[in-house]
Amino acid sequence: MNPQQPENTHLKIKKKCSNLMPICVFIVVIAEIMFLGRLDILNNKSLVNSWADSFVQFTTLPWSSRNYSTFDDDDEGVGSGRVSRLEESSGSGECEKWLEKHDYIAYSRDFIKQPVYVAGVIEDLKSCCVGCKLGYLPKEKADASFGSAKADKEPTIVRSMESSKYYPDLNLSYARRKYDIIMTSSLSSDIPVGYFSWAEYDIMAPLQPKTENALAAAFISNCVSRNFRLEALEGLKKANITVDSYGACHRNRDGDVNKLETLKRYKFSLAFENSDEEDYVTEKYFQSLVAGAIPVVVGAPNIQDFAPLPGSILHIKEKGDIDSVAKTMTYLADNPDAYNQSLRWKFEGPSDSFKALIDMAAVHSSCRLCIHVATMMREKEEKTTERPCKCTQGLETVYHVYVRERGRFKMESIFIRSGNLTLKALESAVLLKFKSLNHVPVWKEERPKSLRGSDELKLYRVYPLGLTQREALYTFSFEGDDELKIHIEKNPCAKFEVIFV
Repeated sequence: MNPQQPENTHLKIKKKCSNLMPICVFIVVIAEIMFLGRLDILNNKSLVNSWADSFVQFTTLPWSSRNYSTFDDDDEGVGSGRVSRLEESSGSGECEKWLEKHDYIAYSRDFIKQPVYVAGVIEDLKSCCVGCKLGYLPKEKADASFGSAKADKEPTIVRSMESSKYYPDLNLSYARRKYDIIMTSSLSSDIPVGYFSWAEYDIMAPLQPKTENALAAAFISNCVSRNFRLEALEGLKKANITVDSYGACHRNRDGDVNKLETLKRYKFSLAFENSDEEDYVTEKYFQSLVAGAIPVVVGAPNIQDFAPLPGSILHIKEKGDIDSVAKTMTYLADNPDAYNQSLRWKFEGPSDSFKALIDMAAVHSSCRLCIHVATMMREKEEKTTERPCKCTQGLETVYHVYVRERGRFKMESIFIRSGNLTLKALESAVLLKFKSLNHVPVWKEERPKSLRGSDELKLYRVYPLGLTQREALYTFSFEGDDELKIHIEKNPCAKFEVIFV
């Protein structure tokens, strides 16, 4: 091509435009810009940040074809939350629109079409928010498996509801050396498998008259337990607490009875476990709640975490507590108002803390296992994928973070601005997002009707994805807005889980 051709074309246009001067001037200017632009682009690549090119780059091109010169040279590399910079003249919300379009991953596996496969047990789940198969499929590679020790293959799982006092292999520190995924009654395990659920226990069943002469009922049949529960039983009797014993230990009543119906007639139930282990709280305790008999507990040192309301249970934590608990039982038995106060949760409803605990079991433990495995697989894939995660417009940065309800798999995206990076802003963004989706909490159908509340979402906890339920429910909290800011800045595309009550 002749380099002078654009100039000759320019002269011809001038001659033909003598009667249309304004239009011609416009056309000439455009032609000159095109000519100069061609030459300049060859010598100066910085024009990729011109207004026209910026618009194309930040609104149409996929992330995989992005020119990294649009980012600050000081930003870190893959997976570190590289900041995109939009022109300051862009309208409000442009960063959000850009992140929605470009901060995504085309995952290699659809878990609905290709479910998570867990080998080692046969189980038929009625429903799960992620595809989930448990069984024996010899021709299919498992994503995880029960029962085998760690090896260079799929993750291994141990699942048991027994106490580690009797089965040392279930001790968390030991089990983690042997297995990849732990499923025990401990809330510190990867997938807790507690004895509780709204479906299994009619916890809000109405009270019945306390017609028995004895103050308490006991059903204890293991007379060689590894704690002091038999000494506690004997100590209460010595303190003049009348106990009807239906179990093999100290039996004084015929044991051929319906346990739950029998407990309903007593003011107190001796919910004595066979070992004192954190979170090991069995049907003995939950049947007491159903019956409306105040539980007197020997067992988990943290049993108050399982109380429907403060003051609703009595705990014999050590032998020295026996006499004081006996005095409290006598006082409550002789003072109806005080006794009824201990059972007011049956009428007012339990605490949000208690509901949040029991709600966890609204999703079957096997489904939660498949969610856990699928999440692990997604996170592994995300570590090899470059993403923007945040975007700067002027002096403000918009962080793209993700959130899901506990018991769900799908993550929803929300945006937090650096100028309002606070706990309150995070909670507001979470509520706004889920309200816009007309979200129904995962526990809605399983909870008793009296505890389902209105359709208004009530947020109980927001915590980083990956915490144990013990951390999420009882020990974790962001110590102010600064700690949240540090977490989001250090964790590109930060993920959170939420609990609604």
